[in-house]
Amino acid sequence: MPYKWALKRSDLSDKIDLQEDIPSICAQKLKFGQVDIALVPVALLPELNSYFIETDFCISADGKVDSVKLYSEVPLNQIKTITLDYQSKSSVTLIKVLTKFFWKLDVGFRDGSPGFENEIKNNNAAVIIGDRTFLLNKKYSFEFDLAEEWKKFTNLPFVFAAWVSIEKLPVSFINEFNSVLKYGVNNIQQAVNDDFKLTSLSKKEAFNYLTKRINYNLTADKRKGLQLFLEFIKRL
Repeated sequence: MPYKWALKRSDLSDKIDLQEDIPSICAQKLKFGQVDIALVPVALLPELNSYFIETDFCISADGKVDSVKLYSEVPLNQIKTITLDYQSKSSVTLIKVLTKFFWKLDVGFRDGSPGFENEIKNNNAAVIIGDRTFLLNKKYSFEFDLAEEWKKFTNLPFVFAAWVSIEKLPVSFINEFNSVLKYGVNNIQQAVNDDFKLTSLSKKEAFNYLTKRINYNLTADKRKGLQLFLEFIKRL
């Protein structure tokens, strides 16, 4: 939200075609050269012939994120299949990394489609991301926060998405872009006041989520966590 809020209100808005899509669509648009830069799931990176992470900002979590979860009616060791959310490539890749290398589970995976949240029963669990999780918390017997599980596994933050281009962009543009993103991160309360639309959270809850659960600065530790995640992907 703070990124979009700032971009829409900046002088940069007159120079760019700002498009809004779910993460998986953003990834496809970047992959096929339909946009110059996009906030994309980092699990897309191995599919790109070349890429550049040129901004100082991302979407990440250092521990619990609260909006990327595995829900189940049975304990981890009894799960047989996991339905995967179709909206985010990083989250579904993260669950594959965790099941294989951290939890060491032998499970099958199913691609989710709209309404798949209703398939969480018996030995089938599901990964669900985004706003829908706020309505599902405590609904099922077991829930696992994937960013928190990654932190337990690696002792590093997890980067869900980064601003990525497939060609080197002008330094002047990146500097201006970085400045706008920083303005958004520094004015989250105003962004919530102006743009908040969710009915599942109050404005206060949204502000707490955006400031206490989501991290935005792409620090050295986050880059280290990102690189480790990419190395695990190669071993899947």
